[in-house]
Amino acid sequence: MRSGPWARVVVAVLALVTVLALVAPGAAEAAPGPPDAPQWWFDSWGVSSLWADGARGQGVIIAEIDTGVNAQTPELAGQILPGINLGSTGGDGRRDHDTDPFGHGTAMASIMVARPGLYNITGLAPGAKVLPIAVPIVGTDDEANNSSDQVTTAIKWAADHGAKIISMSLGGKRNPMQDTSPCPDDEQAAITYAVAKGAVVVAAAGNSGQSGSPVEDPGVCLGVVSVGAVDSSGQVAAFSSRHRYLTVTAPGVDIPSLGRGSGTAYVGEGTSQATALTSAVLALVWSKHPSLSNEQVVARLLATLDRRSSTRDPAYGFGTVNARRAVTADVPASAPNPVYRAVEPYVAQLRDRASAKLKPAKSTPAPSAPPGEFAVGTAPSAITRPVVTGAAVTVAGTLALIVLVVFGAYRRRRWRRAVAAGGSSVTGGDAGALALGSPPGPSLGPGTEWGQPVAWGQPVAWGRPVAWGQPVAATQLAPPAWPSPSLGTNQPVAQGQPVAATQLAPSAWPSPSLPAASPSLPIAGPAAPPWQAAPAQQAPVSAPGLPPEAGPPTPPVS
Repeated sequence: MRSGPWARVVVAVLALVTVLALVAPGAAEAAPGPPDAPQWWFDSWGVSSLWADGARGQGVIIAEIDTGVNAQTPELAGQILPGINLGSTGGDGRRDHDTDPFGHGTAMASIMVARPGLYNITGLAPGAKVLPIAVPIVGTDDEANNSSDQVTTAIKWAADHGAKIISMSLGGKRNPMQDTSPCPDDEQAAITYAVAKGAVVVAAAGNSGQSGSPVEDPGVCLGVVSVGAVDSSGQVAAFSSRHRYLTVTAPGVDIPSLGRGSGTAYVGEGTSQATALTSAVLALVWSKHPSLSNEQVVARLLATLDRRSSTRDPAYGFGTVNARRAVTADVPASAPNPVYRAVEPYVAQLRDRASAKLKPAKSTPAPSAPPGEFAVGTAPSAITRPVVTGAAVTVAGTLALIVLVVFGAYRRRRWRRAVAAGGSSVTGGDAGALALGSPPGPSLGPGTEWGQPVAWGQPVAWGRPVAWGQPVAATQLAPPAWPSPSLGTNQPVAQGQPVAATQLAPSAWPSPSLPAASPSLPIAGPAAPPWQAAPAQQAPVSAPGLPPEAGPPTPPVS
C-alpha cells in the first residue's frame, strides 16, 4: 500500500445505516435481484432483450483489479479465470483478501458476471469472464506486508494477459501540495501501454462528493473512462465525486451483490458498483460488435449516453450510460472519442516502437564455400559512388562558402562608404538580421498542431519545459474538452523554464495533464507517494438462510 496522508482504497461506501431485511424470493420479478432491492437497471436497459439478441459478454475478459475474488462462490463457478495476487501472500487471485465480510472484489465480480442463485442476484454480462488481480490495498490482509499497492504492475499484467477491459473500483486521493502531477508517471505509462495493447481502462471517480471531491487516480489519468454514480431516477448520488475529468455516470445506488462468504449478500452503493456495471456494459457492446477496436467501443458508449453532452459536466461527465442504446444504436465509425483523443499520440508512439522492434535487421549473406573451407571476398574499391558523391558535395559547399564570404565583404564595404558619406539609413536586407522585440519565452496552447513550432503568449501545459521555437507534440496540450491549465495573468514563461503546479491558476490543478516525461516501458519511476485511510464499508443484508451480523455496521468512511 501507499503510506502517508492518503490511501488507495476500494471505493464502495456505506450509505445504508440500517440492516435491510430481505424476504425470501417469491414469484419472478421483472428485474432480477431481491424483491426488496431489485436490480433496477435490467428493466431500464431492457437487458433480457439484449441477451436474446446475442449480447451477453461472451468472448470478453474483464480484468478486475481489486481485493481478489472468492471463486468458490457457487454463483461465480466457471466465471473466474486464474489470475494473480500481487501481494506478499501469493496466489492466483481467486481468493478475496478483503478483511471485511462484504468482500469488495467478490461483490464487484458478482455485479458483472454472476449466474442467478442467492436472491436471484444476476451479473449484467454473464457470458464474460473475470480475470482477478488482487492488489495489497488498504483493507486487505496483505497491506501491512507490502510497500506498494502494485496497481501500476497490475494494469500492465492485465494488458499482457488477454484483458479487453480493465476494471478498477478503487482510487487514491491526490494532494496538490505534495504530488507533482494528478496521475503518477508510472501509472500513466501503464495505462498508455494497456490502451496501446487494445484494452479499455475503467476506474471509479470516488465517493467524496460531500467532502470536496479531491482528485483521485487512476480515474484522473489520460485514457481512463472515469465513472460516477446515479440512482434509479437518473440523479447523481450525493456521495459521487464531482470532477472536470469525469467521463460518465452509471447506476450506483441500491445495488445488491454477493458477499465474500458463501450464502451472504449485501445491498450498497458507490462509484465502485457504477464502475463494475460500466465495465459489464462495455463487455455487452464488445460481444455484439467483436470487430470494433477499444477506441471504437468507447466511442460507441459515449455516443449513446443519456443526458449526452459534448462537454463534461462535473457531476454527470458526458452523460449517463445506457446499455441498450450502446449495443443497438447506429453509431458512425467516426464518432468522437475525447477519452482517447489526448492519449492516442502516446499510444501511437508505443506502437511505432513495437513495430520498429519487430522489423528484421538487414543482413548480407556470406559467400558460400565447400565444407571445411572459408571464402575470402575481393577487397572493395576505394572509389565508390558514395565516395564520389561526398567529394562533390564537399567541393560544392566550399565554393558556396567562398562566394558568401566575398559577397559579405563587398556589402560591408558599401555600408561603411554610405556611413562615411553621412547616410542615416540601412538599405537592403541588413536590418532584417536584427531580432528586435523577441518574446521572452515560448509556451504551448490550444490550436498548436502536431509538430508545429510553439507560439508565444498561449497557455502553458503543466510542468512542460520547452525551448523557444521548439516543435511540440499535440499530447503536450490540454484537450479542448478539458479546462486548459495556464499561468496567472500576464506571467510570461522564461526560455526553457519548467512550469510548476504552483504557477497555475488554483482551479486548473485538477485538470488532467501529461506527465513531465513521456511514458515509456518498462515501467519505472520514483517511489509512489505515501498514503493512508481506512477501508470502506457496506450495509449487510440479513435474511432467512443468512447468518446474523455481529453488531451494527461501522460508521461510513468519509
